[in-house]
Amino acid sequence: MPVRPPDENEVAALAASYGMKRSPEEVAAYTPIVAAFLSSYDAVEELYAGIAPHAPGDRPSARPADTDNPLGAWYVTTEIRGAADGPLAGRTVAVKDNVAVAGVPMMNGSHTVEGFVPQEDATVVTRLLEAGATITGKSVCEDLCFSGGSHTSVTGPVRNPWDPSRTTGGSSSGSAALVASGEVDLAVGGDQGGSIRMPAAFSGIVGHKPTHGLVPYTGAFPIELTLDHLGPMTRTVADAALMLDVLAGRDGGDPRQPADAVPEQYAAALGGDVTGLRVGVVAQGYGWEELSEPGVDETVRAAAGRLRELGIEVVDVDLTWHRHALHVWNVIATDGATVQMIEGNGYGWNYEGRYDPELVAHYGRQRREVVDRWSPTVTAVALAGRWSLEQEQTRHYAMAQNLAIEVRRQYDAALSDVDLLVMPTVPMVAPEIPAPDDPVETQIARALEMIVNCAPFDVSGHPATSVPAGQSQGLPVGMMLVGRRFEDTTPLKVAHAFEQLVGGFPQPPAR
Repeated sequence: MPVRPPDENEVAALAASYGMKRSPEEVAAYTPIVAAFLSSYDAVEELYAGIAPHAPGDRPSARPADTDNPLGAWYVTTEIRGAADGPLAGRTVAVKDNVAVAGVPMMNGSHTVEGFVPQEDATVVTRLLEAGATITGKSVCEDLCFSGGSHTSVTGPVRNPWDPSRTTGGSSSGSAALVASGEVDLAVGGDQGGSIRMPAAFSGIVGHKPTHGLVPYTGAFPIELTLDHLGPMTRTVADAALMLDVLAGRDGGDPRQPADAVPEQYAAALGGDVTGLRVGVVAQGYGWEELSEPGVDETVRAAAGRLRELGIEVVDVDLTWHRHALHVWNVIATDGATVQMIEGNGYGWNYEGRYDPELVAHYGRQRREVVDRWSPTVTAVALAGRWSLEQEQTRHYAMAQNLAIEVRRQYDAALSDVDLLVMPTVPMVAPEIPAPDDPVETQIARALEMIVNCAPFDVSGHPATSVPAGQSQGLPVGMMLVGRRFEDTTPLKVAHAFEQLVGGFPQPPAR
């Protein structure tokens, strides 16, 4: 569709929007010049039509009936069979609904994306299918993925298989519920502030946030380039490692991936000797005021102590910057999401990589039409971020990104003395899902209170594995193992050894 050039009145309005003062004669001079610039836009659209992907026509999908979706975890179901052979042959996978599956509707938990059908598979989807997996549907995620609770998706709350009155955690809420309940073997999750690890902890499953850039994000809806991660959510550590073997590695379309990133052999590393490793129990990961529950802290400390039975040395670590890092994340997530996800129509600008022009256009049109239907968390981020843009010129974002280097250095320094850091994944067991008419303060608290230990490692980029450590109040408690960047085998290897030590992880009660 040709780009309509502005007339003189519109050029005058554009100038005024920048605070320019232009005479009528200047406006008249600029009007044809602007039109000349825009002629190349038409040429680019015509050229792109020759290379644009086209969705396959044999991928039917459907919204499941409530009786077939008691946890509210499925957005749509489908059946896309992968290769006949491969490491994941015969395994069923749910794909978080911020990840593109060509020909299958994608909503990203939000009215802003509703109605969009991708034309191209995300890289992780291609790799899963090539590995023999069968994709059985898209799992519900939170509104634009900006919630650690499972109550913000416009399709309704996702309920915890352990207790349907409680949250599964977010934003990979549907992925966690489907894996924990046994409806799928494996799931893809996404993590910008803990959104793989937090629902894994609340739901009693394994969640691994890879090193930033290890797994390509190409084809997934971004929040913020420096925070975006995709990774596996599974019932066992062995499945997480096997899935990471399939997902990891450069694809050439994701600027988050360093050129020298080389995957390890994750599944093959499991069962390796862990004797002599040192694990540091981070003091600042416990005792968060008004958040940490004694039963959670005690369960994780006890689980960490049991690592000694594996010949692992367990020591205490004091890491003040762990508390500082949360503030750094808050600024990067608020300003960054506002500029990229909201103002930048999801993808933003100024980087080399694979974009989705159709999604950018769809989202860009709808976000102006449905802005009053955003969740409280997205609304709060948009308001705070716009204020920062207008009043502070995003200077605090610049500060926070510079501080992120120090955050990474502090964790690297701690990990030069120990092989892993350990702490509770989340400081509490799964809270109850707030009621739709609860105050906005309650809605936001239930969406963000659990991020305190997870979000710092989205800033630093270190790999982190959440495994069930035990239970408190009859609900799962997660233990997070954090390793050195691009050494994802270490947290997975220790997590697997712990799983074998405790005899496997329990499943939710039958209902």
